[in-house]
Amino acid sequence: MEPRNQTEVSEFLLMRLTEDPELKIILFCLFLSVYLVTILGNLFIVLAVISDSHLHTPMYLFLSNLSFTDICLSTTTIPKILVNIQAQNQSISYAGCITQISFALTSACWENFLLGAMAYDRYVAICHPLRYPVIMNPHFCVLLILLSLFISAIVALLHSLMVLQLSFCTDLEIPLFFCEVVQVIKLACSDALINNILLYFAVSILGVIPLSGIIFSYTQIVSSILRKLSVGKRYKAFSTCGSHLSAVSLFYGTGFGVYICSAIPQSSRKTAVASLMYSMVTPMLNPFIYSLRNRDMKGALKKLMGGVPYFL
Repeated sequence: MEPRNQTEVSEFLLMRLTEDPELKIILFCLFLSVYLVTILGNLFIVLAVISDSHLHTPMYLFLSNLSFTDICLSTTTIPKILVNIQAQNQSISYAGCITQISFALTSACWENFLLGAMAYDRYVAICHPLRYPVIMNPHFCVLLILLSLFISAIVALLHSLMVLQLSFCTDLEIPLFFCEVVQVIKLACSDALINNILLYFAVSILGVIPLSGIIFSYTQIVSSILRKLSVGKRYKAFSTCGSHLSAVSLFYGTGFGVYICSAIPQSSRKTAVASLMYSMVTPMLNPFIYSLRNRDMKGALKKLMGGVPYFL
């Protein structure tokens, strides 16, 4: 295959969901429902935190930003999938693909940092409760959020610019339902060594450090709870961490699932399904995870909806 310069590439082809016309209607309704639930669920979380003064704490500040990140991640991928199903066309423009890569990377990296920040918040609250107001002061929390967003945006921009330097072959079929940086790099005919080095470096630093921080935080939390608290207080302390642990397990579990599937030869369909779990299911479930067992959040949602009994 002859290389084709990036300036000549007009579009990529995404994986087709199905050839069955009736199944396409079902899938369109399913994806639309998932998107609407994701947007409304996360938007309610954001509005509840903003409107209720009792939720103006570091934990809920991080949670509202996590919900906003989930909205961004879903909006980056699902609308294009819906358009392609409706138009019966699997193409995505070159500019659209690069844009999708940039926003998806920013959202995923930011969510990664926010989960790490939330673990640190729980660590300080349980292990150093007397120093909590001093350590987790509003200025520090806002700085942490903005710094996380800045680093995520820089990393995404750097990867996007490096993709722009690549030349592509005539085969421009991406084996996923949306543009993902690893799969796009695999299509390049030019030397992608620097892209791969940068990619592995970013995953090692930006992925391992927050995850290591989460593991360290919960190791200290469990140790502190077992040593210092009574049985009743232990249950309460563990319950405050349960929602975050569920979100962490879902985020990293689906992320590792994508990595494992992509490493197995001839598993493009499994990789595509795993990527949908990562980019669609996780953002949809997070609002339920954080509201089902949280009384403060339930109360704020009731007030937000004008006193209508909250079904959760």
